[in-house]
Amino acid sequence: MTDIEYTPGPLLDAARNTRTALWNDSSDLDELRQSISYGGVGATCNPVIAYTTISKHLDVWGPRIKTIADAHPTWGESEIGWQAVKDMSVEAAKLLEPIFDEHNGRNGRLSVQTDPRLHRDAKALADQAEEFHNLARNIVVKIPATKVGLEAIEDATSRGVSINVTVSFSVPQAVAAAEAIERGLKAREAAGHDVSQMGPVVTIMVGRLDDWLKHVVARDGLFINPSALEWAGIAAMKRAYQIFQERGYRARVLAAAFRNVMQWSEFVGGDVVVSPPFKWQQIIANSDYETRERMDEPVDPAYIEELKRIPDFVRAYEPDGMSVDEFAEFGPTRKTLRQFLDADADLDRLVRDIIVPAP
Repeated sequence: MTDIEYTPGPLLDAARNTRTALWNDSSDLDELRQSISYGGVGATCNPVIAYTTISKHLDVWGPRIKTIADAHPTWGESEIGWQAVKDMSVEAAKLLEPIFDEHNGRNGRLSVQTDPRLHRDAKALADQAEEFHNLARNIVVKIPATKVGLEAIEDATSRGVSINVTVSFSVPQAVAAAEAIERGLKAREAAGHDVSQMGPVVTIMVGRLDDWLKHVVARDGLFINPSALEWAGIAAMKRAYQIFQERGYRARVLAAAFRNVMQWSEFVGGDVVVSPPFKWQQIIANSDYETRERMDEPVDPAYIEELKRIPDFVRAYEPDGMSVDEFAEFGPTRKTLRQFLDADADLDRLVRDIIVPAP
């Protein structure tokens, strides 16, 4: 990566001088190049981000979608749209290959998310994960942290797929996902395969947990110190990290869905991945913040006690707060799955407008 012109600042300082890895929360090539200059060593994506990137760059993707459609005259909108997403992912993955080699597979990966419409079918999720894994040697594949998803995560991991667990907001989801990955890794090792270059991560969508609890407080008319509500996702992330370290899970925890700069600064120093949207990276990079390791600093106990007045925080924070059967019904899970499904439908409509324009 000697041709990269690095941008000095807090992000680069943390990337170079702590164990914390920075990944960009987008596969947009322009954003990813700039993120690499900040010290970024990977990228994540999801259906909403993929749709946003394509719609933002229709001057590029409009003609390419037409070319895909012309080359596959029997394909419907969904097949064409997903091919565009795969093409975008392969190009972004290529940009990260030097980092992948430098880090022996631990970083330098591009996340591709499985089709949310498959969320009820574990085998279909695992099969698609394997397909995406084969798009490029540095792909990591997103599968949701539901009961069905955990089955797919274990299966796909045993096939050699590096997984980025998604649609995950809680300590019990993160722990269950890490255990599923461990079972998959052990099965692969028992079959005689090397797993040293696999790079699994388990996401906690910290900002989406905050969003949900703020919704619950408003819905239920709870009198809560509003400052505490900015710390829920951070608290869940720190507790999950502590458990991962104690139990020696090989997957790293990844923080995503940022809502404030603390959802980066509070995790610096941990052996974790932080994946801020590019706009948050710009805010941090352009600030005069002095990097300091805070991952091992506990959240103020007064905030934890305030948050424990919200039952859904307890469910998210305690390792046994939810059973695997309850993951799919957790409020943030249902809300996020619906949003991802809507993004798939939006991409279908966008493709339709390109290949069958209105008269």
